[in-house]
Amino acid sequence: MSELREFVTDLLERRGAAVEALGPDRLAVLAPAPLQRQLGWPELAHLGFGAEPAPGTIAIALEGDWLDRFGALFASEGRWSEREVRLPAAVLPPGNPEGVLDRVLDLPNATWRFQGMSATWTRCLMLTFRVTALSDEKRESLVRLGFNIGTGALVSDILARLQPVLAQAEWHLTGPATRQAAGWSGADGSSQSAQAGLRAALAARLHPLLEWEVRESMEPFLRGMRRRLERDRDRVHAYHNDLRSASLKRLAALTGAAGDRAEADRRRETLRVDAIEREYRAKLDDLRRNYALRVIVEWVQTLDLYIPVQRFEVLIRRRKGERMILIDWHPLVRMVEQPPCEAGLGLDRVRLVCDDKLHLTDPGGHAPCTSCGKAFCRACFPAGCPRCRAN
Repeated sequence: MSELREFVTDLLERRGAAVEALGPDRLAVLAPAPLQRQLGWPELAHLGFGAEPAPGTIAIALEGDWLDRFGALFASEGRWSEREVRLPAAVLPPGNPEGVLDRVLDLPNATWRFQGMSATWTRCLMLTFRVTALSDEKRESLVRLGFNIGTGALVSDILARLQPVLAQAEWHLTGPATRQAAGWSGADGSSQSAQAGLRAALAARLHPLLEWEVRESMEPFLRGMRRRLERDRDRVHAYHNDLRSASLKRLAALTGAAGDRAEADRRRETLRVDAIEREYRAKLDDLRRNYALRVIVEWVQTLDLYIPVQRFEVLIRRRKGERMILIDWHPLVRMVEQPPCEAGLGLDRVRLVCDDKLHLTDPGGHAPCTSCGKAFCRACFPAGCPRCRAN
């Protein structure tokens, strides 16, 4: 609870409250009028953070709606942040650039050649989304996606490893020289235009990548939900099947019996079977409603990072065409990023190179058309197959 108490103390002080610690699990808060209205507190409030708060204190815990109420105090603040990340000490560049590139470049239909390496800065975006799954239970999780604006590569794994470094590193504002080195100074109109085009390409990649990440993060929750649904469905079926079987047996025993009483018994058992079947269908409908899944994905925060890198220039050759691409090695985590991917998810190292514009795609981005069978580049023809116009 100490971290929660420190968070609440810092937040309330930033909102103009006077906070005094009365013990390890208790705070006295003198709140200004706006804060009183937002939180529904009196001017002088005592907050308790222990398992058993003292009488007369407002119990603050992770359970309940307190985190949502505190989050409302931020409004739109904290949604975007920018910082320059500096190397704490000098890091030697890779001694064997070709060997480093060979671990991440797999071009089955093209060749590549290392052209050079230089120290520079790049701009990376870390986008955080909150995923809320609502069914018979509720599950919340965070999904983070990272993009290198300078190269167009997906760098989620690199930024995930960079988070401990960010937590310990000193915060630096981004300087003009760093912005210029990263190609984002704002002074060059052509540079701005190129970066705008790159941002549009990243925006097009965001939706499929986010959908894949959300499905991956939810898979354990979905497995548990399916297991509970199957258990409840089997239990409902077994119960109603026993009732129906017993009624059918009684109905079979009345076969051939004559008389008004036997006829009344047959009608009663027939009506009972019908009622059992209706109740069974209604119970299944209840289960469908109870286990209906609703997923809410909300953007939470964007972290804009300017990071030092060693930039590799790589020449791609396909038949008579050639193209230069950029791949960054990140000295803060000593990792090289995956090559850029202009169509498909690009989660592994395999890239296919198209004939027309030498786009790099994952195998799915160059797969045959499901309608006519023609293989085509999804980066060249994002609307659909150029032969049959199928999506």
